[in-house]
Amino acid sequence: MKEHLAVVDLGYGDAGKGTIVDAICSTSSNIAAVIRFNGGAQAAHNVITEDGRHHTFAQFGSGTLRGVPTHLSRFMIVDPLALASEARSLGNPFHLLTVDADALLATPWHRAANRRREVERGAERHGSCGMGVGETQMYALKHPDAPRVADVLTPTRLTIKLRALADFYDMSDIPIDDVVDAFVAFGEAVRIVGTEHTDRLLAAGPCVFEGAQGVLLDEWRGWHPYTTWSTTTFDNIGELCPSFRRLGVVRTYTTRHGAGPFVTEAPDLDLPEAHNGRDDWQGAFRTGHFDAVAHRYAVEVAGGVDALAVTHLDAPARCPDLKICTAYRTEGEIWDRIEPGPHRDLAYQERLAGKLAKTEPATSHRPVDWKNAISELLGAPVEIESHGPRSSDKRIATLSK
Repeated sequence: MKEHLAVVDLGYGDAGKGTIVDAICSTSSNIAAVIRFNGGAQAAHNVITEDGRHHTFAQFGSGTLRGVPTHLSRFMIVDPLALASEARSLGNPFHLLTVDADALLATPWHRAANRRREVERGAERHGSCGMGVGETQMYALKHPDAPRVADVLTPTRLTIKLRALADFYDMSDIPIDDVVDAFVAFGEAVRIVGTEHTDRLLAAGPCVFEGAQGVLLDEWRGWHPYTTWSTTTFDNIGELCPSFRRLGVVRTYTTRHGAGPFVTEAPDLDLPEAHNGRDDWQGAFRTGHFDAVAHRYAVEVAGGVDALAVTHLDAPARCPDLKICTAYRTEGEIWDRIEPGPHRDLAYQERLAGKLAKTEPATSHRPVDWKNAISELLGAPVEIESHGPRSSDKRIATLSK
């Protein structure tokens, strides 16, 4: 691999970013690091190796099983408790991990507040994973002194900040001293670095930027309020890296885990999921026909892609009813393009969500060649084909110009 590569999901997440990053790391020996640039412990990137080992990556990069280092950039929400659990299941590969000192810390108070807020919404839940990522961002906006990774190196300062958190949320049942001990242990296990470390990695060799969630869940471009509090487009990468190749990942069918509009949802499609199912916070894992309209919108608001990775190309043969939707119908109106609104205009995104909730597929077809059909509809070449979960199930045409 010659260039830095950004791997971004163009849907609602779960398109297979992890398996694509794993495949890239398995075929390129010169990768300096996998850099995580958004989200936090709520990510769930499933990787299966050739010998059958399976891991769902959350904070560690999906190249870990290939020995590729992970760097958690300043845009990550770092959850030390979840990280410790993930590390244990991976054999504690802390020697492969660096963490930006300026990244925000997710704490048990954020997680509890997140879950309390979702429960209070009742039937109007936003579809949160219940891990406290959005709550961490919200608290930091109101409190410039919110806990950050560097604070774990100074227990006294960390204690003061955690007490402030407990007071803000009026939660006295979480033992602060225990959390301080766990976070200090986290600081002793990982290598905490300055923001300049990203530049050193970029100079050392090509890096893979691994995103979390998908563009249709972006905090500014998704169907508000059913979004993640995270920038899922290429925008964060642009602040970390001056030049990189843009790889958009899509499935041959569309999925969504959590509440919110899903125009092409089709529960009767026979598309069983090995690693995704119902959970207490997001509910059922939803599936539907490939939504070319929404994915074209994702490409547009993300600023374009250089290439595509198409996963689950083995699915159409197993599901003869699966189709591609190319146009919508709403109250007698046919539209094949979702008009992007002004950036950061959440009122526009909320109106869009309301319209999409009343929309249904208008034009659908079943292509003979799914790879080329998706390529033509999204206006980018397919450089990685995936016909199964393992890296050996991938066909990688090229990774850079």
